[in-house]
Amino acid sequence: MSQSYTNTALLLDDTTDFGAVENLTKKIIRDGEEALLLAMLEMATEDFQKYVLATDPQGKALFRDAEEWILTSDSRWFFSFDNVCRHLNLSPSYVCRGLMRWKEAKLSAHANQCADNPKPPETSDECAGAVTDGDQKIIA
Repeated sequence: MSQSYTNTALLLDDTTDFGAVENLTKKIIRDGEEALLLAMLEMATEDFQKYVLATDPQGKALFRDAEEWILTSDSRWFFSFDNVCRHLNLSPSYVCRGLMRWKEAKLSAHANQCADNPKPPETSDECAGAVTDGDQKIIA
């Protein structure tokens, strides 16, 4: 029993429009590139939001890397935050401002929660690693 593994969508014969096949191939590649860029943006956003209050070294590093990528504007690098956003038809400055506002709100809410529920210093608690620096809340 012989099975044909020929992809019938790309089977070329005399009646096939070669331009249509070429356009289909290009669209598949573009869709793959967009999926990759979207995955990069999603991963950085998830790390940024998930680890903003991290107290462990690995979580802090993931947050720091994500924030650095978001804040660095280097259009010479294809995979920079700015270029990824632009390729996905997003405004890099708008997305960045939104993430920084979210961060400020999250840190402010966390500071208020820690102020309302002070714990003794010997208690291992997520508020124990939090310190303030002027108006800005920083996780130590």
